[in-house]
Amino acid sequence: MEHFEGFDTAGFWDDSAYALREYVEETPPARELIASVEEELGGYRLPGSYIALMTEHNGGVPDRDHFPMTEPTSWADDHIVINGIRGVGRARPQSLAGEFGSRFWIEMWEYPDIGVYFADTPSAGHDMLALDYRACGRHGEPAVVHVDQEDDFAITPVAESFEAFVRGLVDGSVYDTSEQDLIDALETVRDGSFSPVLVRAFHEVADVLPDADRRMRALAEAIVHDKGFFALHADARSTLMYDYLFWLFTGANRVESFDRYLKAPAGQERSYAVPDYELMIAFALVAEPYGFRTGGYAPGFIEDWWKSRVASGRIAETADGYRMTDAAVATMLDELAATADDR
Repeated sequence: MEHFEGFDTAGFWDDSAYALREYVEETPPARELIASVEEELGGYRLPGSYIALMTEHNGGVPDRDHFPMTEPTSWADDHIVINGIRGVGRARPQSLAGEFGSRFWIEMWEYPDIGVYFADTPSAGHDMLALDYRACGRHGEPAVVHVDQEDDFAITPVAESFEAFVRGLVDGSVYDTSEQDLIDALETVRDGSFSPVLVRAFHEVADVLPDADRRMRALAEAIVHDKGFFALHADARSTLMYDYLFWLFTGANRVESFDRYLKAPAGQERSYAVPDYELMIAFALVAEPYGFRTGGYAPGFIEDWWKSRVASGRIAETADGYRMTDAAVATMLDELAATADDR
């Protein structure tokens, strides 16, 4: 290749089932496809190094996924991590013009239109990597930057070019912080202040569950011991946490739909007085921070939980909106008690 001389492109990728399903386009990008994707992206011409790498392997998950940083970001003080690199095409959800491609983040999440968002991170969309064309124009050679949605879309330089970024990726073992991560996560769930949304919810259910806050911390601590960090996925304890959060939320709030439960409508000013899932446990308002939070979430996991609970009848639509059935609440309270007893 004209680019990446001496670079082991064959050993660069981790072709897991997930990578093949979400990222890897089946064929190299033809010239016509490249042109149409570039037009769809807003007229940004992709770097020659990007095209060269995608011609060898059109999108995917790198085996080396950590990049050293000289400036701190919301991810870490000295590095960032990526989930994958978007291929040139439309067939895969994570391709540049796919369902969750570059324009999705600009149009739906209001990321700044500075170029092409080519890589995501494990934060489920709350920070991204972009090819930044602000200094070079739409047909120039873009730099790589980190864009942080949680910090008012702050932009931090990462690498001078896409090729420099790819060559600079290192193995995650360089930044093995699992022991300290466990210590920090346990401190978060044991001592972190609760969201005002949860504080009100604990008060509302005090007659049924007077130690609701202790049950919350016990479940979160069990999750941390299982994983080494505080995050919710699709495992049994995460599912129990989704149940518990929903039950607490509906003690004082009406839920008309899953989308409204997940987050407030776009364009509405964020406030704990207008609560949602995000403000309950995932994110804090900058002006009113709280400590007990995951710092991110994957909407797909929660949507799958919601669909399964509705389909099984554990969550039912009532005159007061969607609520857990009495039988489902009783089962949940028993599981919470068992988790607390296991501590």
